[in-house]
Amino acid sequence: MFFPKWTLWWIFSILFSSVCGLEFIESNSDAVFCPQAFTDCTIEDAIYNGEDTVDVSFEASFSLCCKTKSDCGLCLVVESEVSIPVDNEVDKESHSGTDEEEDEYTRNEKSSMTVCYQHVASNLPTCKKVEFTVNYTTLELNYTTHQSTNKISIVITDVFHFSSQIDVYPNKLNFQRQRLVAPSKEDACSQELQPQNIPMCPVSAFKFNPIYKEDYIELQIVGNTEIHTSMCTKYEKNGHCRRLTQTTIPLYSVAHCMCIQAWDESDEISIRSQICPFERTGLPSHLQNPTWKNVSVNVRLTQLNDGSAVLLWNLTAPCRLDGEVSLHGKPGIPKGGNERKQRFAAVSQWKQNSEDLWERQGAFQNVDERISQCVMVKINGTHQEFGPFCAVDNGRWHWTLLVVGIMLLVCLTTLMIYFLRDYVKKWVWSWRHGGFVKIGRKGHVVLLSPPDVDNAVSEMVCQLGSKLCCQGFSVSVDQWCRRDQCTMGPLPWLYSQLQKLDNMGGRVVLVITQKALQKTEEWTLLNNDGEVRDPQLIRSPYSDLFTALLFIIYAHKKLGRAAQRFVLVKVDSHQTQSHIRDSRLPELLQGLPLFLLPSQAQSFTAELTV
Repeated sequence: MFFPKWTLWWIFSILFSSVCGLEFIESNSDAVFCPQAFTDCTIEDAIYNGEDTVDVSFEASFSLCCKTKSDCGLCLVVESEVSIPVDNEVDKESHSGTDEEEDEYTRNEKSSMTVCYQHVASNLPTCKKVEFTVNYTTLELNYTTHQSTNKISIVITDVFHFSSQIDVYPNKLNFQRQRLVAPSKEDACSQELQPQNIPMCPVSAFKFNPIYKEDYIELQIVGNTEIHTSMCTKYEKNGHCRRLTQTTIPLYSVAHCMCIQAWDESDEISIRSQICPFERTGLPSHLQNPTWKNVSVNVRLTQLNDGSAVLLWNLTAPCRLDGEVSLHGKPGIPKGGNERKQRFAAVSQWKQNSEDLWERQGAFQNVDERISQCVMVKINGTHQEFGPFCAVDNGRWHWTLLVVGIMLLVCLTTLMIYFLRDYVKKWVWSWRHGGFVKIGRKGHVVLLSPPDVDNAVSEMVCQLGSKLCCQGFSVSVDQWCRRDQCTMGPLPWLYSQLQKLDNMGGRVVLVITQKALQKTEEWTLLNNDGEVRDPQLIRSPYSDLFTALLFIIYAHKKLGRAAQRFVLVKVDSHQTQSHIRDSRLPELLQGLPLFLLPSQAQSFTAELTV
């Protein structure tokens, strides 16, 4: 059976069309179309026996075969390419003029090919045999002029179910099968204009009426407004569909390949309705310029291992386009006469990125990086070239990065010094006092009272100990540990506290008063001259502990470590800085850190933190 010529070209459009949708063929029975070199083509049912000798390759796909406009179903379209050597003709030598009929007969030969298909769930194959006559005269002419190939198109109108799987293979032994998956009912019924043509597809309840506003398009749904409608938009029919949260689309995102889908969110079996409003009519003139602004080109220059330079280009657009990319020189360099171009088509090598835009990549090999670092882009349907799009100058870019990096480093260093100035001071102090030590940690503080028998002084020492506890220090006040002192004795208790300082870190803080300074002077004279000016010293309740402390300070001072262990504090809000000069202290206490509270409370806390 033969198709009319326009229908046969329709078959070819199926075989080369993209997967965006099913095409229609008007046919209610099996049909075959043969090239000029094959005549008397017929198609009939056959049985698989694996005995075909003709070399054949084929591509199979599904389409929609329609008996009428409202009665369409799936059919199988197989395009086969048959290889018949020209030297297989019966007699290639010329014959005499009186034997023309015999010569014509010998240059035509009967042949056949068989295509089989089998449902995956079935064990029985179904085969279709195509018989034809090979016209070697035409075949030889085709081989000589390269005008056409030996392609046979077969349309099989068997019963094929949606989402079914079939294997297609020739009538040969040990031949690889082609697995073909039929489109699902949802995909077939979602195609524009197809639901009303396929009997099992429900008729869509949604129709769109785009209303153009100043900077957006409002999608007005015509139909049942009580249905909870969900919509999404996509570029190209087989693109990713991005859900819409409202019924408006910004004008800058509109493109001629945009499609809109709608479905009933409350109905689980709802079929999506799809419309591509600009597919046939194109975009209105006021929307064409914003569309071309969404086309971008990235260019990058790289080098291969052999030292040759390659200029890579990446074209991004909402729709797949036809056009060409041409190599172009740097700005200011005149265009050469031997211009290199690369064409790109909308049917292949495009992929969609995460932003639902389509990308097409290419490369110019062996370019002169001193001259050619740019490309120009021309898109079919426009009257202008876009560009030039140039690669970034890596040398200048590297110097820019270096300068920016140095500036950032200087700024960060300045900020760190500003915010960490207190820590810097502590490091400097620790280095000047015998090397780096751990800073920023609050250790143990042993707070000792002066030898005054005065309730006001005792209360002042206890308040100072409480404040240090609130600031996070571990504090031992001699007045809080009288039971331990009575049990252990003043000197053993004091040594136990010094051992704790060795483990935890910290300082011994001595609160000095006029009485403490006087007792220190007497202790110094006693140890130097052996005289005791005040016999009441031994009878004071704190005199033994104070005296033990003076002995320990004396021992540490001889070792040169007294300033790292002991701190002096004078609490008197009415005194001024002139009263705490180091020269007025007894010789034993000179060289120890001395702080006046409360005026130097912050410095005192910092000293204890080191």
